[in-house]
Order: sequence, then C-alpha cells, then structure tokens
Amino acid sequence: MGTHQTTDLKTTETSRSALGRALVLHPVLRGADTDRSPEASLDEAVGLAAAIDLDVAQAAVVKVNQPRPATLLGGGAIEQYAKLIEDAHEAGEAIDLVIVDHALTPVQQRNLEKAFGAKVIDRTGLILEIFGARARTHEGQLQVELASLSYQKSRLVRSWTHLERQRGGFGFLGGPGESQLELDRRLIGNRIVKIKRELDDVRRTRGLHRKARAKVPYPVVALVGYTNAGKSTLFNRMAGADVFARNLLFATLDPTMRQVVLPSGRKVILSDTVGFISDLPTHLVAAFRATLEEVQSADIILHVRDIAHPDTEAQKADVEAILTDLGIDPERDPRVVEVANKIDLLDGAELDAVLARTERAGNACAVSAATGGRLDTLFRILDDRMTAGRELVELDVAHGDGATLAWLYAHGEVVHRSDDDSHAHLRVAIEPATLARMAHPGQDRVAA
Repeated sequence: MGTHQTTDLKTTETSRSALGRALVLHPVLRGADTDRSPEASLDEAVGLAAAIDLDVAQAAVVKVNQPRPATLLGGGAIEQYAKLIEDAHEAGEAIDLVIVDHALTPVQQRNLEKAFGAKVIDRTGLILEIFGARARTHEGQLQVELASLSYQKSRLVRSWTHLERQRGGFGFLGGPGESQLELDRRLIGNRIVKIKRELDDVRRTRGLHRKARAKVPYPVVALVGYTNAGKSTLFNRMAGADVFARNLLFATLDPTMRQVVLPSGRKVILSDTVGFISDLPTHLVAAFRATLEEVQSADIILHVRDIAHPDTEAQKADVEAILTDLGIDPERDPRVVEVANKIDLLDGAELDAVLARTERAGNACAVSAATGGRLDTLFRILDDRMTAGRELVELDVAHGDGATLAWLYAHGEVVHRSDDDSHAHLRVAIEPATLARMAHPGQDRVAA
C-alpha cells in the first residue's frame, strides 16, 4: 500500500563456467543518501556475483518509494520477478539464486524466498561468499568463518519452524527441553569464542614476525584501494610476482608481500591488501580489520585509484574513510601517496587533466598498471620518500661486524668511508627511525 516502484532490467552476458544462474536486484530507496549512481552500484553488484562464478542471467535497479518491513520490495516488484523466475524455469533456464544488493532482515529474506521460490541472499551474504572463496591463509579463513558465524547467528529467528523441535537427554548437546534453536545459537557462540582465541594467537605470531622484520627491516610499502582498482596488477608490475589479479572484485583477500628493489638499489617490502568496498557491514569490517594492520605500520601507503571509473570520487571517499578509522589522515599523513591507475582507459583531455592534477599535488602520480606506463614516476616518488627526512650520521663499525656494515649499505646511503686497522668510519645518510631499528651494540652515533 502506498509503495510504487519502477525497474530497469538488463540481460547480462557471461562466458565463464558458472556455479549457478542468478538474478541481481539493486534496490534504490527514496531519499537514500549516496554519491553513486544506481547503474554503477548495480554493475558493482554484478561484479561481486561474477567474482564467485555466478552466471548473472539478469540484473535490475528497483526503485523503492516505501520499504516494506516484511519484504523490503513492494508487491508489484515481487510479482514481476516471481514471474520472471517462473518463466525462466519453464524455459529450462532456471534461476537458482536471487541477490538483493541491500541488507535484508531474516524475516525479509525468508519471505522473499517464499515469494520467489528460490534462494535469496543479501549484500552481506554475497560478500561473505566471496571472502570464503578467496581466503587462502589460515588467518583469512578464520576471519571469514568469524564473520560468517556472526551473520548466521543474526539469522536464527524463532519463526524458523524446523529449529523448534525439542531435543533432550544428550547431555553434551544440551539439557532436557532445550530447543534446537537455542542449541544452534549456543554452538555458534562457542565456535565464535574459539575462533577469536585462534585469531589472537595468529595475531601474536604475526606481531612476532613484524618485530623480526623491524630488526632487519626494509621499509614497507602498502597498497590500498577500492576493490578492483588494479592493486594486484600494480603489485605484479612492481614486484614481478604472480598474484591472483583477475579483473574481479576482491581478487586479493589476504595481504601478500614481496621484496622489491627500487631503481636506486634500495629495497622495500611491497604489501598488497584486501580491497575496500562501500556499505561493508560493521561486524564484517571488525572481523577483517586485522588484514589492514600492515597498513597502519607501513612506511609508505599507496592509495591506488581506478581513475577511469565513473564513481572514482565516491570510491576515494570510501577508502579515505576507512584509512581515517585506522588512525591515518589521508590528507595530512606524509606516508600516503595517491596513485591514479588505469590512465590507459582515459581519452586525451581526461588524461591531460589527471596528469596535471597529480603533478600539482606532489603526493600523487598517474600510472597504467596494465601497460606499465609511467611506473618510472611512481618508483621515483618511492625513492624520494625513502630519502626524505634523512640525517647525516657518523658511525664506527668494527671490521668483524659484517652484518652491520651490510645493513647500513642496504638501508642508508654511505656518502663517505675511511678505514683503520680495526674499524670502518662511515658517514651515512639515513632516516632516524630506520637507524633506531638497527639496535646493534658497540656503535657510536655522532651527528655530522
């Protein structure tokens, strides 16, 4: 009653081997505050579905003037898509799944499943499916399970009649008279507690690895950006590494690290991180926050942008909001460098404008990770950042301490050296923070 909706329907074409056929619906609620166009949001949702090899048969924007508590969508839209699903089934092209690109309550999800005669998942469920398919490390898998269990726990509602059967007398499964619903909720809660303990152990182990790396460090350069901005492709270009870099959303879920030698000969550790995305549920952000810890401790943060995307400014805002949540000011933190990627997709005027803007900014550059274009500019910026803030120090290092000598040559610039019978006398340009990590005894530091 009082709900009016209009829809734009499009048929999508996929050539990949798919796990099933899906209908993607992107609801647009009247008065919703968003910087994105409905079409771009729908395209993103289709991309999310494609990331787990779903064959998106059709996709539509659904305008919702008055959301219904029972179904979110109005009766007219439900009737339209129920018929579409029925017709597809009769034509031998059954639609197995309906993806609603919006948060659904458990009641809304269940009612839509009844109306459509097909499985329904919302945006959170879809993202969890992708995370589950992409997680490759033990920590990533634990984080996926934690987020998934938290989501499942919220789906356990009294009206699920198959959970209302009574179970008793099994002791370890639950006391007499405990309903299956209560048992399921308790089992999920216990598993969540166990996973959190395991994650704490993993974080402690990673903290030890980070401390070990700080003792013999190379500066860490972390790549961040909206998902599908080209981070993994840029990572491959810079590191020569074969990282999963298909044109899919969330192609990287776990941080991946490689050593890279800059043109100056300096070495850095390059870290690729999970892509950011809009409207990520709070509990899911919390579960995956650990994957971003490398960013917080990084020496340089490369914010990789898909500069050719129609919603590039909104994507930038999403990434910067998450950086701010991590305690990183994207406007003022000198570690942040903006990388305008995919300039090969721009026309002449657009390209000129982007090049002019990044050159004026000073803390930005424009590249094409796909073609390798202008990567020399990015490497030069990294080299410049490595030398910024260096002090000239004098150090006396015993000839027998070859490890310290090698470390200083690797992490600083030795501008002068003289030797006597027992020591090498060095004048080194080096960052104070880097020098502080050395922590080798028996050295005298004298400011020049």
